[in-house]
Amino acid sequence: MLDDFFMRALVAGIGLAVVAGPLGCFIVWRRMAYFGDTMAHSALLGVALSLLFEINLTLGVFMVAALVSVALLLLQRRGGLSTDALLGILSHSTLAIGLVMVAFMSWVRIDLMGFLFGDILAVSKLDIAFIYGGGALVLGLLALIWRPLLASTVSTELAEAEGLNPERALFAFKLLMALVIAIAMKLVGILLITSLLIIPAATARRFATTPERMAVIASVAGALAVCSGLFGSLEYDTPSGPTIVVAALILFAASLIPRSFFGLRPQPTGDKTP
Repeated sequence: MLDDFFMRALVAGIGLAVVAGPLGCFIVWRRMAYFGDTMAHSALLGVALSLLFEINLTLGVFMVAALVSVALLLLQRRGGLSTDALLGILSHSTLAIGLVMVAFMSWVRIDLMGFLFGDILAVSKLDIAFIYGGGALVLGLLALIWRPLLASTVSTELAEAEGLNPERALFAFKLLMALVIAIAMKLVGILLITSLLIIPAATARRFATTPERMAVIASVAGALAVCSGLFGSLEYDTPSGPTIVVAALILFAASLIPRSFFGLRPQPTGDKTP
């Protein structure tokens, strides 16, 4: 019989995977993986500020990640540097500032490894309620901006011609990413959040024929990775967060096996970006 803490970890991880799947699809489609890394790295600065001002950790991480999104938008409008360069500056700067602030706060005991790599086995019932409540909010808002965000992924000019306001949809998507990162930080950690967003979506891309189907498959792949990773961690006594990511990587590697190997008709090759 599995212990209660293990069941809580399973429930929380599956909930996070279901939310991360659709968001990860847009990260893959729009080639925003580096932006996801930047948002994740800024989480440590959010942790430091939360401890300094004694506010809720999740709220602090969300606020900092949202401010990073706004800063990126403003810097992009000023021009002068490429988006990759700006993301690199913001990513490493926020991570470094967070680490320096943590070092100065000698009066606070901080489990830095826990924040960096997560501790899904320490999830409480309140955390689960927060994950599912926040996840429902994220999926509901994503459903509202799905059409303009998808249209702008295909063609920004086409989305503007249809009056869909793609810039507003993209900014809303970035805020949803900030919220998911804030929720996921305790489970898989700052350094592994982006992996859970990207790898299941990349796996789903091999099997999906429509954007909606890819979002569903990505959620299922993420849930399978969570379950496999947790059971593997239990069996081999390995860190739970990294083991979940390894399980996701194994699923992705399995998706690369040609369909003909299983006696299935091969899918047409080409870019499946909607």
